[in-house]
Amino acid sequence: MSTATPAAAAALTGVEAAGAEGGVPAEAGSPATPYSGGWLDRASASRIDRPWVLARLSDARSRVLPLWRDRCLVSAGTPIALAGPQAGPVVEAAGEPVFLGLDGEEPVFTVDLSALELPQCLALAGAEDAAEVRALVSGLSPADASILAYARGVLCWHRNQQFCGTCGGRTKPLHGGHMRQCTGETCAKQWFPRIEPAVLVLVEAPADPDDPTGPARCLLARHHTSAADAYSTVAGFVEVGESLEDAVRREVAEETGVRVGEVAYKTSQAWPFPAGIMLAFRATAVSDAIAVDGEEIVEARWFTRDEVAARVAAGRPPWRDDSIGKLLVGGWLAGSA
Repeated sequence: MSTATPAAAAALTGVEAAGAEGGVPAEAGSPATPYSGGWLDRASASRIDRPWVLARLSDARSRVLPLWRDRCLVSAGTPIALAGPQAGPVVEAAGEPVFLGLDGEEPVFTVDLSALELPQCLALAGAEDAAEVRALVSGLSPADASILAYARGVLCWHRNQQFCGTCGGRTKPLHGGHMRQCTGETCAKQWFPRIEPAVLVLVEAPADPDDPTGPARCLLARHHTSAADAYSTVAGFVEVGESLEDAVRREVAEETGVRVGEVAYKTSQAWPFPAGIMLAFRATAVSDAIAVDGEEIVEARWFTRDEVAARVAAGRPPWRDDSIGKLLVGGWLAGSA
């Protein structure tokens, strides 16, 4: 197993620091993954009981997170949470709240004010502006980032599931907002939030038979929408009828022409933008031949650890700070399996 070079090890300082500050509490035993962590007790067995949900909403300790068109409402750059009498007018204007879960003994709800114009929405909630969760994440605690992303994802689903996909009838929310049911007399189909799985993979080059002790290399690619010299790992959605490993091999081959052999699952990340889950893999190529598709991917190449470390040091890392790619590439830089 190859190990990190001194340059790569030095570049890891920022990655490791982010992990220490942004992770699940130590007792949970999980690495840092933005938007994940299981911070709330979702009370799945209780939320199906509407009186129980309404009692939680009227609890003086409850807090309500108002969103507007997928954006958090903020004051002084911080997402607001309304409690007690503050929340009443907002809940009334928004309609049915969604129960997110229990934070200890404190019920947490979210409401969607998208039907209002932004000035009216801000005045009602006592907010100054609206901002995307991803734009705020660097200033949020791991728990707040996770809960707000969860709220964003479930509210987006509600807006897009107003009608039944089977008969076209209106749907209504049930189970604290975690299910919608068709109101059509002859249908009554139940609809649940759908998750769109996507794979993200770091591909390592095979050993060079002429230089088996040579430096390890990983595959990074440039998307057609990316800036010049902006590289990242390969990613793509899982299709119907394929395993996650199948999806890894297909996506890498389609986008870069590289054929992959061994595939190993590493970790996952909640990605409710709007409904994804990212599944991270490490894979080994069977050859280092590259042939990009020229459409989605316009360039791909192999990078040594020192080359990746130099990009990190220069402020051009092959990841977004809130992406699982940071942990995936960081692990490779550290020389971990």
